[in-house]
Amino acid sequence: MIIKQLQHADEIPWDLLLLADPSPALIETYIKDSEVYVGLTDDKVIGVYVLTPVSKETVELKNIAVHPEYQNQGIGKQLVLDAIQKAKDKRRKRIEVGTGNSSLLQLALYQKCGFRIVGIEKDFFTKNYQEEIIENGIRCVDMIRLAIDI
Repeated sequence: MIIKQLQHADEIPWDLLLLADPSPALIETYIKDSEVYVGLTDDKVIGVYVLTPVSKETVELKNIAVHPEYQNQGIGKQLVLDAIQKAKDKRRKRIEVGTGNSSLLQLALYQKCGFRIVGIEKDFFTKNYQEEIIENGIRCVDMIRLAIDI
């Protein structure tokens, strides 16, 4: 897999971004101020992640998704590790990420990549999403915040 930064807004793989965040309106709030990276296999976009500056020293991994046909093959981990490297290359000191309390696989992935839980934003999903989100039989209510110092 090759990972490259997108240069044009018309290249953004919305179908993948919406897998990780079902709200186009929320994605719109950060996408224009972010760097979008895609994972390619045979010129096909199979994964995406978004890095958004938070401060001079910190970026947030806002959105990471892998096409369903390519999930459970380690691609998500490759994308997260690439995001960490990109942040290091840009002399950032910290990466933050937030995910739902019901996103069990994502919570495991981030921790396997070295992220630690640093907080909880209570009721984030019930306040910011009109439709109820259910994952793994669990109602998504709170955002679990994780970070890694690099």
